[in-house]
Amino acid sequence: MKAFITVVGRDTVGVVARVSGLCSELGINIEDISQSILQGMFAMIMLVDIAGCTVSHEELRARIGALAEEMGMQITLTRQEVFDAMHTV
Repeated sequence: MKAFITVVGRDTVGVVARVSGLCSELGINIEDISQSILQGMFAMIMLVDIAGCTVSHEELRARIGALAEEMGMQITLTRQEVFDAMHTV
């Protein structure tokens, strides 16, 4: 099962490491990643495979929320089928 993880906030050291570390810890495979820094703002989108995730979807969302709060950033998780449905006319 594929999903997108998006990260937006002030650029700081270690953003990619912290988000990818959480993915690794939870058995989530990162398949593709794109990142950019725009006038001091960090933006990243990751395509991940959550099929091997070791926690429930609710726990995954809670862990992502806790990391976002700790880092002072916005981090969202959107399953690919939800993303596709939102962008189908």
